[in-house]
Amino acid sequence: MNNEVRVRFAPSPTGYLHVGGLRTALYNFLFAKRNNGKFILRIEDTDRNRYVEGAVEKLIDSLKWVDLEYDEGPNKDGGFGPYFQSERLDIYQKHIDKLIEEKKAYYCFCTPERLKNLREEQQRQKLPQAKYDKKCFHLSEEEIKQKLDSGLPKVVRLNVQPNQTVAFDDIVRGHVEFNTDNIDDQILIKSDGFPTYHWANVVDDHLMKISHVIRGEEWLSSTPKHVILYNYLGWELPKFAHLPLLLNPDKSKLSKRQGDVAVEDYKDKGYLKEALVNFVALLGWNYGDDKEFYLLDEMIEKFSLERVNKAGAVFNVEKLNWLNGLHIREKSDEELLPLFKEELAKSEYATNNYDDDFLLSIISAMKERVTFVKDFIYNCKYFYEAPTTYDEKIVKKRWKDDSADLLKQFLEAVKQMKTNDKEEWEKILHEIVEKNEIGFGRLIHPVRLAVSGVGVGPGAYELLQIIGKEEVIKRIEKALAEIPKLKEQL
Repeated sequence: MNNEVRVRFAPSPTGYLHVGGLRTALYNFLFAKRNNGKFILRIEDTDRNRYVEGAVEKLIDSLKWVDLEYDEGPNKDGGFGPYFQSERLDIYQKHIDKLIEEKKAYYCFCTPERLKNLREEQQRQKLPQAKYDKKCFHLSEEEIKQKLDSGLPKVVRLNVQPNQTVAFDDIVRGHVEFNTDNIDDQILIKSDGFPTYHWANVVDDHLMKISHVIRGEEWLSSTPKHVILYNYLGWELPKFAHLPLLLNPDKSKLSKRQGDVAVEDYKDKGYLKEALVNFVALLGWNYGDDKEFYLLDEMIEKFSLERVNKAGAVFNVEKLNWLNGLHIREKSDEELLPLFKEELAKSEYATNNYDDDFLLSIISAMKERVTFVKDFIYNCKYFYEAPTTYDEKIVKKRWKDDSADLLKQFLEAVKQMKTNDKEEWEKILHEIVEKNEIGFGRLIHPVRLAVSGVGVGPGAYELLQIIGKEEVIKRIEKALAEIPKLKEQL
């Protein structure tokens, strides 16, 4: 076998990229890059009933968004194409003919009705597993030829030998064994002439020189069928690694019923690609320390399949949110600016013209207080418009008998300001506090309430500087007219 590491991500184009699919793609990508290998994208589109128009483009767009660039695949021929299974039918046929000739596979002409009756009878007998009874394997050559010539619908089945042990070593799970009495005579070629996943998968992995098959745990029970095929064809086995299941918090298998599962959904909700990739990487892998913040280059440097866990990984949205905030804070203000502008363009403030300095000042003030980039807008709308209401809980708690008088003093001082420097805002606030011999909060709370309408936010000096002298004056005058009336009503 070629010593080069070659791995593949082989999704079916049935809709969107599932986060479980993203995890599989990511681990394949990391393993390839860590070992100077190739990451291949192959589209397994042989199930024509489930094929969704436009799904391939969506899959590729999602992979590009999270920076998982494939080395070979659609529009990137590495000499092992085509990379769409629907374009490889003649290849599968060539190899299936060899298996049929050697009696390692056989034609089956059984009708759906017979198969249904067989299954029901086996269930009545309470057999542990419904299996095909090999009826067509025992047809004579003449019977087979006659049925083929008459054009009867047919499939091709794998001829599984009874009571054999099929064994393989899995990088994640160790040594694995199955008894063939529990393995059905799997269909390899369907009645429409298209291969099943199992057949196309084995043929393609061999011909594309795949060195490591890294996929989800749900494929573990299919692997003995693949091992039998490799052995029948005289091909060397790739190395296998079956990744743990992704679970909901209640330990059920991750599904759309309990929340978003598509990468597109997380993108649309405003998650950073770096945070999503970081989070997904930790669903089953860790380096062996407590580190949880990773960028893609660091993951490539540290990733190994030996550090992948067997146990199912719980998809915890709270942790994803925490990581998203962390990745925002790790970016420079300048890196966040274009992302911020994208969100503004989708908001109610899209038609307003804000200069970069204004937006950068908001980023600087709010960076420690946001989870999503859109929070630079929706967690601090007071930067874009004057408050139309005042938080009643804060009015009740923080508006004291002397608040109006203190605000009037502050208003007069602001009118005398020569600059909009943060230092001058600080000086004014401290002078009033000292003059009135009060605690700093006694002044700051009504000031913050007057200019923002709420009781929390960035530091007072930053808040006032960003809003600016003229706007602060307008807002305080409005607040002096409205808040005392509100206080009386509460």
